[in-house]
Amino acid sequence: MADAPDLSPKPASATTTAHNEAVAELPFLTDGDGADHERATRGLVARPASPQVPHPAGWAVWDLDTYRFLDGDAPAEVNPSLWRQAQLNNEAGLFEIAPGFHQVRGLDLANLTVIEGTVGRIVIDPLTSVQTAQAAMALVEEHLGARPVTAVIYTHSHVDHFAGVRGVIDEADVRAGKVRVIAPAGFLEAAVSENVVAGNVMTRRGSYMYGALLPRGPQGHVDAGLGKGVPTLADQGLIAPTEEVDLTGTELVVDGVRIVFQVTPNTEAPSEMNFHFPDHRVLCMAENCTCTMHNLYTPRGAQVRDALAWSKYLQEAIDLYGDLTDVCFASHHWPRWGHEEIVGHLARQRDTYRFLHDQTLRLANHGHTSAEIAEVLRLPAELEAEPASRGYYGTVNHNAKAVYQRYLGWFDGNPAHLHPHPPTAAGERYVEFMGGADAVLEKAQQSFDDGDYRWVAEVVSHVVFADPGNMAARALEADALEQLGYQAESGPWRDFYLTGAQELRAGHPDMTITSTAGRDTVAAMTTEMLFDYLGVRIDGLAAAERTWAIDVVVRDRSERWRVGVERGALHATRTADGVSAKTAAEVTVDTDHEHLASLLFSSTPADELAALVGDGLVGVRGDRAVLDAFLATLDAFSLMFPIVTP
Repeated sequence: MADAPDLSPKPASATTTAHNEAVAELPFLTDGDGADHERATRGLVARPASPQVPHPAGWAVWDLDTYRFLDGDAPAEVNPSLWRQAQLNNEAGLFEIAPGFHQVRGLDLANLTVIEGTVGRIVIDPLTSVQTAQAAMALVEEHLGARPVTAVIYTHSHVDHFAGVRGVIDEADVRAGKVRVIAPAGFLEAAVSENVVAGNVMTRRGSYMYGALLPRGPQGHVDAGLGKGVPTLADQGLIAPTEEVDLTGTELVVDGVRIVFQVTPNTEAPSEMNFHFPDHRVLCMAENCTCTMHNLYTPRGAQVRDALAWSKYLQEAIDLYGDLTDVCFASHHWPRWGHEEIVGHLARQRDTYRFLHDQTLRLANHGHTSAEIAEVLRLPAELEAEPASRGYYGTVNHNAKAVYQRYLGWFDGNPAHLHPHPPTAAGERYVEFMGGADAVLEKAQQSFDDGDYRWVAEVVSHVVFADPGNMAARALEADALEQLGYQAESGPWRDFYLTGAQELRAGHPDMTITSTAGRDTVAAMTTEMLFDYLGVRIDGLAAAERTWAIDVVVRDRSERWRVGVERGALHATRTADGVSAKTAAEVTVDTDHEHLASLLFSSTPADELAALVGDGLVGVRGDRAVLDAFLATLDAFSLMFPIVTP
């Protein structure tokens, strides 16, 4: 009987050690340039009072002590360039960046920025969670004194820039007109849509991208590249904007502070804006210009971003504000000071995204495929030597693929790739063609010993998908992914590789959940958005066995909708007051927005309906059996679905 495979984590191999030793010879790692360290520590007012940010239920949602291992030199298991970025992101505390402007860094993936106004404080980007935002504001008040928050500005529609808002302000004050909430045009729709219709799969893939399930340490999660990581099981919220900015050049006076806005849609986020403080010569670049190459495609999944527009907006920022700015900060990382340094930084970021865009399409027009372009494309030497253009978050490889996908989609034009077998069916055929699993693993082990980890991962994955119970295959693929993770300069790439290795060895967690959308997100959804989500839950072939006509009355929004399902596809039409649909509904549901959402998001909708009807929160007129049958077609999603196994 064969010995059981070794499923434990392994140290760096000789190949990985040599790879990382070569990286350590990069000029910005050897020339003693401490400019970024000086920037990351400049203006320090105070370190956090505690390294932990507790949740009321008893666990730490944030713990800086878990990153103490980053003191000293990079071990063989971490790319030295990523190690340097991780050390810089470890510089946590309250920092003065200009008179009246302070940032809290290192208590979340993002930064929280506060500006002193006439009456109180303006807060820019209230972080990912209520608990980390509360900790950041406590640090501000401890050292700068207590003042009311008079305004919150969301730079863009990603969760790490708004979900901590309830740790900063009270919604009652917003409703009373005491606090302004300012956001770019389209913010609410973008924030809600990204977190709902594809929320389950994005959240699952996000657990890989941010290393949420990994231990922290030299053989685990080190850094996200953009910041340390994401808060653990923390509370999140959303307060809708009171005003949106839709035109570049818009000027607002917020608590006595003049702000001029540059609207930059479809750059780093669908809804995003930069803004300038002309009386202070300070520029906020949101997440459009940070200290890393950003993602044109985020591996957790999202719509591909527009590299060309991104580059042009950076040029526009230089034209609008370059000569008027002495301090430039962003929603991640550390600021820049001085005209020459700021304009140079903006220009290098501009050129990074434009180069990726233009050169990918140049090679595509020669007939090269996405994978071929990604394999050969590299930045010019000046950009490669610039740490802020390194691939700590985005990478040249997957950003080139993103540009290709944006213009040409997933298909490379080769008809052999038009209709390939899915992974399990392909795996069974590959393994049979290669002489069986034992023969594949024998050859793959030799490739592993030769240091060809990419090939090992690719070929052994076929064995795993053909037979997920083959623990020798799972162990060998895990070992290969692990070495690739140790070599990766990108924080997300490292975490993807190491999480995949961990789940090959130990299996994936199991969790059934209907939606990852939080209560505030659901409350912010329009009724139409609720029906969009409902459509995603319908098992189309099961529902296609008949047609459905259901009227929904949303009392608190004075809305009436006809929801139809034909041929397994949902359509929803709002009907005018007093105007009935052309055909009679089989059943009518009468409720308010909150309880309609409760029904549509429930993992057991039939039970939820019974409870809501019993409590008098939902009324049903007509054939109740029709509604029950329809609800029975709704699917429920497992959050922790398998990724590296079938």
